Parts: sequence; structure tokens; C-alpha cells
Amino acid sequence: MSVLALCLFPLSAAAGAAGRYVLDQMIQGGHERVFPWGTWVVNVSGAFALGLLVATEDAYRLSPDLVTVAGAGFLGAYTTFSTFTWETMRQIEDGALGAAALNVGTTLTAGLAAATVGYALGSLI
Repeated sequence: MSVLALCLFPLSAAAGAAGRYVLDQMIQGGHERVFPWGTWVVNVSGAFALGLLVATEDAYRLSPDLVTVAGAGFLGAYTTFSTFTWETMRQIEDGALGAAALNVGTTLTAGLAAATVGYALGSLI
């Protein structure tokens, strides 16, 4: 990884984390809800963006540094497996087993579908 990429990586990660927080707060609206829509939207949109990035990398032979900074840096910090896991465990502890199952099932299914669609769209560019 180049020196420039090493410098940009933490900045892109900070931007991704900030973007995740803002989007999550906008969607959740600061209210307690059984289903964590904010995290769901963040993770599915991040999967879409990663699919798009990978397809674009393949089509245009993007710099590996750019892909690392954007993919692992920005999108790695933007998406959040730990929050997804914590929210699912909280649902289980609260007895909301249906919501927990829905959260896991739809996050995985929609995330894979979003990554596939992102890759397909990126391949068309």
C-alpha cells in the first residue's frame, strides 16, 4: 500500500463511520423500535456499494490502493457487523425472537442481493 493510501485509509474510515452514524440516526429517528432499520439500511446499502466497487475495479482496473481505501476503509467502517450482532442479541434477550429472525434473515438475503445487483450494475458501466 502506498504512503498516500496509508494516509487516506483512516480518513476514509472516519468518513464511513460518520456516514453510518448519520444515516442510522436519520432512519431510526432516535426512537426505540423492535426492528433496527437504520443498521439494516446501512449494511444493505454498503453491500450494494461494495458490489459496485468490485465490478468497477474489474472493468476499469482501478488502483488496488483506491479499492482498499474505498472498500476496506470507507465501506468497512460504514457497514457494521458488530452493531447488527448486538441489536440481534438484544432482540433475543427482549423476547422478540421473530424480529431477531427477521433481522438476520433479511439482512443476509438483502445484503447478498444488493451486492449482486451492485456488481451487475457496475459491470454495465
